[in-house]
Formats: sequence, structure tokens, C-alpha cells
Amino acid sequence: MKRAFEEHVRALYTEARTADERRLLVLAGSREATYDAAGRALDAADLDAAGVCLLTDGRLDIGGMSRLPLDRSADLLGTTREAVVLDCHDETRPNALGRVVGAVDGGGLLVLLTPPLDEWSTVRDGFDDGLAVPPFGVDAVAGRFRRRLVRTLREHRGVAIVDVDRGRIERDGLTDPAPRRPDDPPEPPAEPRFPATAYEACLTDDQADALHALEALGDPGSAVVVSADRGRGKSSAVGLAAGALAVEGREVVVTAPGYRNAAEVFDRARELLDAMDELGEWDDSGKVLTSVGSGRVRFVSPAEATTTGADALLVDEAAALPVRLLEGSLATDAALAFATTVHGYEGAGRGFDVRFRDHLDESARDVTDVTMADPIRYAPGDPVETWAFRALLLDARPAVDPLVSDAAVEDCVYLDLGADALLADEHRLREAFGLLVLAHYRTEPDDLTRVLDAPNVAVRALAFEDRVVCVALLAREGGLSEERRRRMYEGERVRGNMLPDVLTSQLRDEEGGVPVGLRVLRIATHPAVRSRGLGSRLLDEIAADARDGRFDWPGGVDAGVDYLGVGYGATPRLVRFWAENGFSTLHLSTTRNDTSGEYSALMARPLTDAGGALVDRTGEWFRRRIGSVLADALRDADPDVVREVLAAADAPARADPTDREWRTVAAAAFGPGLYDAAPRPFRELALAHLTEGAVDLPPEDERLLVRKVLQTWPWDAVAEWGPYTSKREAMRSVGAAYRPLVERYGNDAAREEVARYR
Repeated sequence: MKRAFEEHVRALYTEARTADERRLLVLAGSREATYDAAGRALDAADLDAAGVCLLTDGRLDIGGMSRLPLDRSADLLGTTREAVVLDCHDETRPNALGRVVGAVDGGGLLVLLTPPLDEWSTVRDGFDDGLAVPPFGVDAVAGRFRRRLVRTLREHRGVAIVDVDRGRIERDGLTDPAPRRPDDPPEPPAEPRFPATAYEACLTDDQADALHALEALGDPGSAVVVSADRGRGKSSAVGLAAGALAVEGREVVVTAPGYRNAAEVFDRARELLDAMDELGEWDDSGKVLTSVGSGRVRFVSPAEATTTGADALLVDEAAALPVRLLEGSLATDAALAFATTVHGYEGAGRGFDVRFRDHLDESARDVTDVTMADPIRYAPGDPVETWAFRALLLDARPAVDPLVSDAAVEDCVYLDLGADALLADEHRLREAFGLLVLAHYRTEPDDLTRVLDAPNVAVRALAFEDRVVCVALLAREGGLSEERRRRMYEGERVRGNMLPDVLTSQLRDEEGGVPVGLRVLRIATHPAVRSRGLGSRLLDEIAADARDGRFDWPGGVDAGVDYLGVGYGATPRLVRFWAENGFSTLHLSTTRNDTSGEYSALMARPLTDAGGALVDRTGEWFRRRIGSVLADALRDADPDVVREVLAAADAPARADPTDREWRTVAAAAFGPGLYDAAPRPFRELALAHLTEGAVDLPPEDERLLVRKVLQTWPWDAVAEWGPYTSKREAMRSVGAAYRPLVERYGNDAAREEVARYR
């Protein structure tokens, strides 16, 4: 076996290099046997140790080769290796698998070390431990994802499988590809702005087109979005543009999640400057390049990128950056470029498309879009890419628009998409997961495992003519034991119980984990049929199922549900959607979500008396504390988000000023009184109005109440923020906003005060 195995690895690697494609080598068996086989395989391929990376939480160590723990697989983003070895014995992490696939260069090997394939789905590992959220144990975790993964490995071309325990080559993975005709060099544009040398460095027509689009960065107020799957050379195109701009004497700033992610940008920029004899100094770190003509390309962290005063700001791996940081770039004077991955491990970069793209399109920027399809790092039709897209559903898409465009609420069928049914129906799985990817900024390969294996997760959907048009991903929470609730109250974190955890540990409700909740992790409607009420219909169907105990959990766990819950990055539109569907505000987080850049709202819809009691007491606590929180941790929250969150509060705030306070407010509204003399009653009235909504106050007045009265911004800052010509006008506007509130809520003392000025 030994000689045959090594000869086979050499043949596999030779074919990969000849075809400029990747090959996947699966070494299945016991841990020690696969470790030994991995060393022999890499020796047989005669790979340079510097070009190999080992990802392992175990004892795998091959001399001279770099090692990373599994939780640092993101370090490979934006880098390439001749070979990557992924150890799956301790954990099978779908996100890590997606990352390492993109890091293997054309002509390289991806090596997976796995338990015996026929046993892999039954072996519980560290990733399964994370899926086993209370009250479920790890024995309730299914192995469907790995069962499906094994099936794809055995079906796809370019995948070699070796049973190292038995010394048997199960699949050789050889494809005997036809010889490829060399591609013609790309044609430069007729009248390029960038140097001809930059276009000569392009390897595909797509890359030349992207570089031509990036010429717009020479114009202030421009923005260019370069979208591509991994391996298409978008970072190289950005690097060539950076070098060309530096030759023009411009200050170019590059940012990315980390410098290693932007290394390709700097490599291409340096090569271009060198080829043009324009390369000046650069520091040892490679983070600063200077051209002879005094232009400069330098790397800065995302947090610093919007304060550099650069001529051009180039954002690589934009899909992996927090939306709030992306939004900050729109306020700069720099020309902007965003390179973003379409089908990446990070959930197709939906943070960029779902949360940021609208802001970019609504800005004053002149936006140019360019998409790159032709691979550069490996040949078209690369079998490893084809396998990864299917195995991780990276390219999952919903049904095409014409098939569902006639869908109406009454024509849709409600479906319980059980995990076994989804595993057996690849088409439906792709449609449902494709909707989740399309509609949410953070759907990722790990979520596919949750859909198929997590014991606390369920999927419900609406279908039109057998096509999925609306889907919800749901998680059971709560119903926790007294001992676990006590430990949560005292600071212990509990996986998979987000709402009970916040209620117990942050909001100090030790009984918050008693009722059972069904949290909506994701809900997505097909873009061709949005705003037709499908999401509301699906939530109503889910509520009916939950009320009637029609959720079947493994291990005999009680099917009863007391409330529907949700937690999400709050925007005005989303808060209105949940409020219109019977969800009440429980909490507005005091820190921004790292990815969305938004404050998270927690809301719930009661289904039973126990759920109603939880919502009532939590809503009352929200009402009592929100005023002080807005004046502190939430001082920068969007006023429209605050308005909607307060309007969705189930417990209206009460305003009970003293007579003297009423006279102060009435005098400020109708006479010479001042807000600054006694702010407290103004805050009480603002909260009463915003939570009850009994007065038809214009939105601009409500925003003013939020900014000045609740968030306590200084008058100068309010005047600068709002449509006011001066501080004095802002002060008069606050007084005018209180007139209808005094008339609606005021007592006899307030009415007497008003009468003095009429």
C-alpha cells in the first residue's frame, strides 16, 4: 500500500499542476493513521514546507510546516497555499472548511483528515458539543451534515478518498482533463487612464475590465464595487489600481480585516511600481509603499480608515467588515473602492449587500459596479470549487423570479421542513437555504449544520407551486432547570438560549428562563414577492403550531411554547415589521453588533399566560429604565430606531409631573419657560407620548424629542444635527413640539398656565 499510496498522491498532484486545478485528498481512518498518511502524502508530492498550512486542534505536526488552530482559520483569508491540511478529528467546522478551500492555489492540494467515512456521521465531536444547547444533550445532535458531506465527497470529480486503516484507495480522484488552450492575453481599453503596464499585468478580460472600472477612483466622489467569488483576482485588480494611483502621486489607503487579508493588494501594487521603475521606499512590514513621484499606498486598520484624509480608500474583503465601519467611509472625501466576495464562507457577504448597499446607493457617490467571473488562481471548472459550492451550499439560490412572481398569501402552502426531509430533497434544501443566504447578512456554512443537525432548531416555510417563497429558521429556548437558572443569574453563560440569557443575566430576572420560547433566528421572503404579507402569514402559522404543541423535539422534550421571540440589528423598517406582527419590545442592547453596526432589539409575542406574564413584566422594566439608558449608553442610537422601539413597547410610560413641573413644561411650550430649568418632566412626557402614541406629532418633532430630551444632546449639537439654523431655533422647536403634549396630558395647573399666554 505504501508505494501505491505515494505514487497515487504524486499522480494526483501532477494532474492538479498540469490542469492548474485543485484536487481534494481525503485520508479517512484513525487519528494516528491519518496523521502518518498526511506526512507521507506531503513528502510524496515534494511540497515546499513554507507553502503548506496545517489546521488542527490535535497533535498533527509535520516539520517546517505552519500550524493554526481551527478557531484561527480566518487567518487564511486573502492568502494562498500550495496545500492545506484540515484535521477533522476533533471538530468538523463548516466555516473552517469554507475558508481553507479558498486558500488553496491552482495546482494545489486540499487534504482532509477524517474518521472512517462510514462512521463519521455517528461520531460526536467538539462542534456537536456547541450544537447541544440546553436542555438537549450531545446525544440529541444528528449527523446529517456529515452524512451529506460524505455523499458529496463520494460523488464529485477531483476527490480522492483513501481508507488508511484498510490501506485501500477508495477513489483515485483523477479526472484526466483535456489539454487546455492557453488563453489570449486580455485587451486593454481603447483609452486607458492607468498605465499600459498595469493592463499587461492582468490575467483575464474580467480583471482588465475591473481595473478599467477602478480608474474612476481618480475622480472625487466616486465609488467602485468589485464583486467576485474567491480566486477571481479582485484583490490583484485592486492592488494594480492602488499602484497606478500612487504613480499619479495620490495618497492611497488600503484597509481589510487584517493586513494579511490585504497582502495580495500590496504584492501587486509593489510589482507594478517596480516594473515601472517607480518604486521608492517601503517599510519592512510591507504596509507602506512609496512611489518615486511621492504617491503612497499604505495599510491602516478599519477603525482608522475613515480618518486618514486619503485621496482613495480601497476596502478589501469588504464583506467581512462591520457595516458601521463601511458606512463611515461614505462621510469621507476619498474616492472609494469595495472588493467583496459573492459566495464566501462568511455567508455570501450579505452584510455588504443587505445592510450597506442601500446606504451606498442612496449616497451622493457615483457608483460603478463590476463583477468578475473568470477564475485566476485556478482554471475554470475547478472540481474542488464545484464540490465546495455544493457541499456548503455557498451558491445556494432561491427559485428564479418568474416561477414565484404570481404568489399571493392565500395561494401558499404552509410546510414543516423537517431536517430528514431536507436531507432527502437537495432541490428544496438549496431553495430554502438560498433564501436565508439572500436575505440575511450573516448566514454562513455553520448555519447549514444547525439546520440539519441542531436538536433545538426547526424550519417552517411557505411554498407556492412547490417553490419555497418564505422560510423561517427557529430555535427553542428556555424551559431551563432551577439550578441552571441560578448559575445564569450568577454569571454563567448558556449556549443557544439568547433571550433567556439576556433576561436573566442582564435584566436580572431569575425566572426569565422558565417559560419556553421559540426564537426566530432568520425569516426570509423571496425578493420577487416581498410586501405581500407572506412573512406575517408564516409567523401566524408558526404561532398556531407552537400554541398547539406541534413542534416535535428529540429526546422527549416538551413541545409546549409560551412565546415567540426575536433578536436582531434594529432598523426602523424591521422594528415596524415585528411590532405589526404582535411582538413587543423587551430590550434594546447598549452595545452595537460587531457585524451589522446596529443596536439589537429583543422582542417577543406571547402565546400563553406564562409567556404573557414574562412579556408584561419585562416590558414594564423596559419602560422604567429606558429613559436613563437613552441618556447614557444609547445617546448615539438612531432617533427613528428609538421611536419605533418605544412605540412597540407593550407598557406605555406614565407621566405624572407635579403641578409646578406642569407649569414649567406649559410655560416652555406656550410662554417664556425653559426646558433646561427642569428636564425631568419633559422626559416623562416624551416617553409617555412615544410609548403611547396618542398625539399625532410630526416625525421631525419626535426625532427632536429623542435627540434633545431623551438622549440629552447639547443644544449646539442638536442644532447642527437637525434642520435648524441656530441653537435658538432648536430651542423654540422643542417648545413647539410640547404644545400638543401639554394639551393631551396636562392637568389643571398646566391648563391654567397655558391660559396665561393665550
